Amino acid sequence: VLAALDAPEPPPPASFEDDPDEWAADVDALLAERERRAESAAEVVLPAQMSVSQLVDLATDPDALAARLRRPLPFRPNPLARRGTAFHAWLERRYGATRLLDLDELPGADDEDGDETDFDRLQEAFLRSPWAQRSPVEVEVPFETSIGGTVIRGRIDAVFEDPDGGWTVIDWKTGAEPTDEKLKSVAMQLAAYRLAWAQLMAARTARHTGRPAELPLDRVRAAFHYVRTGRTVAPADLPGAGELEQLIRSAGAVGEPDPPLEGEAPQELS
Repeated sequence: VLAALDAPEPPPPASFEDDPDEWAADVDALLAERERRAESAAEVVLPAQMSVSQLVDLATDPDALAARLRRPLPFRPNPLARRGTAFHAWLERRYGATRLLDLDELPGADDEDGDETDFDRLQEAFLRSPWAQRSPVEVEVPFETSIGGTVIRGRIDAVFEDPDGGWTVIDWKTGAEPTDEKLKSVAMQLAAYRLAWAQLMAARTARHTGRPAELPLDRVRAAFHYVRTGRTVAPADLPGAGELEQLIRSAGAVGEPDPPLEGEAPQELS
């Protein structure tokens, strides 16, 4: 009892005067929201338009994509994006073509490894690859196409015509190669590119001939070329239109804006 009497008195509870801007209430609300999000997966409505990167995110981590759609925040600056952008610009000059890039299409934005200063080594590695001896028929091809009622937009790095009359869609990667498990998810990027190119070619043929046309997906190959290692990786059994549609439909309904009619040819952007 004597010790308690000698102890200093506890500070009085905080009052409104001590927190005039009610920061404590804001912090409590944010902590409560974080706890609710941790206890249950985020549920949001998919937008009517998605980028190919978001399609990959949907296959990789749908909860993380839902959280970003619920509360969009700026991405952390990625210094490797500068390297990827510089490398793509160099390739465009080499191939004699230039196109403007959207902010969410910066090459290298998804790279997770590598040194942003090794641009010279990337150039040397590419010049040693077999792709340096081939000429693409198209580079940096922007597109929009409808899959499962959702408009998917993206940009194909390069398309090469093969000796057998088919096509190879290539996406240049300046970062490290992914694990086998992650490759299954990032391969959705190639699946979307392959489908878009097949539809674009069919639409071009229809315009020239005046008759409906179709390019079978098995005539279009797709691969990542990892410039630093010199390896070209072509995932087997890429999803077709039905599987991509199922991926989108399994995630939920799309937003309110009306997308193009199902089966409509993709819009080739300039």
